[in-house]
Amino acid sequence: MKNRRIILASQSPRRVEMLRNLGLRFEIVPADVDENPESFRDAADFAMQNAREKAVWVAEREPADLVIAADTIVVQNGEILGKPVNAADAEMMLRKLSGKTHQVISAICLKTPDREITDFESTDVTFISLSDQEIGAYLATGESMDKAGGYGIQGFAAPFISGINGCYPNVVGFPIALFYKHLRTLNFK
Repeated sequence: MKNRRIILASQSPRRVEMLRNLGLRFEIVPADVDENPESFRDAADFAMQNAREKAVWVAEREPADLVIAADTIVVQNGEILGKPVNAADAEMMLRKLSGKTHQVISAICLKTPDREITDFESTDVTFISLSDQEIGAYLATGESMDKAGGYGIQGFAAPFISGINGCYPNVVGFPIALFYKHLRTLNFK
């Protein structure tokens, strides 16, 4: 992939790290798009549309051989939980997830000048029942504020997870295997 301009349409430290661990060389150009879950029939469509809009937004402004965009959401009983807007919102999300299984959906969009692939991965994650003290201590770390669903599986919330069914990197925020599959489809080697 030498001499190819690759752009990641995200500032997510987790996505940056995962893609760098694959040996990819890329630029970071965050997209500026609005996300409105009310206009979609289901969560996967919402995440895929967000990923696509991010890729298109960047591709229209920055010519590249490949634009990579992603969007991660948490779904509990049909309700989309994005990033919390404040600590009270994060607390509400953790209470909804406590003792239950939810889905983490990460959508990706790979856009070249002549092709576009949008897809998603869904992973089931089960939380233990959390006490008020555990929720308060986690909120005090500040970790919940930039993560869908208000938690990071790879951080201080790891002990809250009693089970996972599916792709772990998907829960972190980027479905690596799905990305690699579509990268091969586009003949990016």
